[in-house]
Amino acid sequence: MKQQIDWRCSKCNHHECEIGKFAATSGGIFTKLFNVQNKKFSTISCKRCQFTEIYKTTTSKLANIFDFLSGT
Repeated sequence: MKQQIDWRCSKCNHHECEIGKFAATSGGIFTKLFNVQNKKFSTISCKRCQFTEIYKTTTSKLANIFDFLSGT
C-alpha cells in the first residue's frame, strides 16, 4: 500500500515524492567502535528534481538496544 501525503516540493512545486529512511552514527567513540546507528531520519524526495528534505525522528532506548544486538 502506498502512503499518500499532501506535499509540494519547495524548489519546483511538483507534488509527487518518494519517502525513505536512513540511520547514522553520532560522534561518540562507542558508536564509532561498534557501528551503532543511533540517529534515525526520514526523507521526502521530489520525483521531478530530486530535492530531498530530511527530518530527524525519535527512537526509544529499547529500539536502540535491539538495533545494536541485531546489527542493524
